[in-house]
Amino acid sequence: MLENKKFGMISLGCDKNRVDAERLLDVIRSRGGEITDDISEADILIVNTCAFLEESRKEAIETVLECDAYRSGNLEKLVVSGCLPEKYIGELFPSLTEGDVFLGCNDAEELFSALERSYREGRVNGVGQGCEHTQGRVLTTPAHYAYLKIADGCNNFCTYCLIPKIRGKYRSYPIEELVKEAESLGDLSELILVAQDVTRYGIDLYGEKSLVKLIRALTSLENIGCVRLLYCYPDVIDDALIAEMRDNPKVVKYIDIPLQHSEDRVLKLMNRKGTRAEYLALIAKLRENIPGIAIRSTFIAGFPTETEEESEALADFLREAKLTNCGFFAYSREPDTPAYKLKGQITEAVKKRRVGRLYGVQEKISAEFLAGFVGKNIEVLCDGIDYENGRFEGRAYFSAPEIDGKVYFNAANACQGERYTVRVTRSDSYDLYGETEDYQA
Repeated sequence: MLENKKFGMISLGCDKNRVDAERLLDVIRSRGGEITDDISEADILIVNTCAFLEESRKEAIETVLECDAYRSGNLEKLVVSGCLPEKYIGELFPSLTEGDVFLGCNDAEELFSALERSYREGRVNGVGQGCEHTQGRVLTTPAHYAYLKIADGCNNFCTYCLIPKIRGKYRSYPIEELVKEAESLGDLSELILVAQDVTRYGIDLYGEKSLVKLIRALTSLENIGCVRLLYCYPDVIDDALIAEMRDNPKVVKYIDIPLQHSEDRVLKLMNRKGTRAEYLALIAKLRENIPGIAIRSTFIAGFPTETEEESEALADFLREAKLTNCGFFAYSREPDTPAYKLKGQITEAVKKRRVGRLYGVQEKISAEFLAGFVGKNIEVLCDGIDYENGRFEGRAYFSAPEIDGKVYFNAANACQGERYTVRVTRSDSYDLYGETEDYQA
């Protein structure tokens, strides 16, 4: 019966969640189900949710409510999957009656049996009844790049974070399985390694850090053009990883290090490993060993008890570190986390102001960095076409998809997934603009 149904998918949240959604789509494909990009045509619609922050939970519930309106058309069953049911099924199942089937983060294999039960019996709670599907994926990224989730869960227990209580303990996937998965993804210009903390890869599985070993296995594959690393925790970046990034030509000279703050007292309250001095020393070491390396980070503004002086000190840290790209987030007070109980909670208005100030500081740093490319040639990976402005768009090595800036360029012709030499003609605080040598205005 289900093989004749059309399935639609809306996936919310991070790139790790995207991989889970792609695995759900593979379960549908492997069972002969039809997948449609037009959700209004779907008989069965899946909303793969995020629950990391209050804002993301609100977005997930609003999306489910909006999707329920499609019942006036083709929609027969609405599946709510991922982090939100995984963490909050006890309160979600009785209250979110618009959902017909609820599945957790690792319940992909339960999808069809839960749907069959729902058609027979009504609403179904299938959270925790399935097993993680790692056999295949239907890519939702452009064909030339993909994410590879190398581990799930987290053991860091930062005091503001729900991930360990949603995703569980850190679990590395075996190297041989990851290599097989990477081979199955087709010819990729870029493979992006993700986990809550990629630098701890293998400790649980092999008794030692094994990220370098995994990188070597992946970069030896003929179908992988290069590998990019996201979410490397500062206390675990060692000499072996730095050397591999420096010496392996298929490793992008880019690293995402979620620092979250710069001031020692706040870092200790966050249960983050490291100090301001250690972070600056690490940044200097990376630049000394890997000339031109792009360093990205994220920071939380308005953590409980953060003073104006500490907020300004974080701004000074940014001016000194001169990171390539940064994201800033207002602290979100999450129930069931240690930081929720801290005294000295800061008002939303103050948090918003501090986020704005940090963005203002980084905007000047980024503008100065990008201005240095004007008049120079850079290599750009073409991601597609900017139809609205009649030009191509792509990325230089210092930009990851969707989170960093772009390079917009004019060319006689360009193909998605190919690399081009672009002469930069202008810049702003986020993007570059230029043209290829063959372009005729």
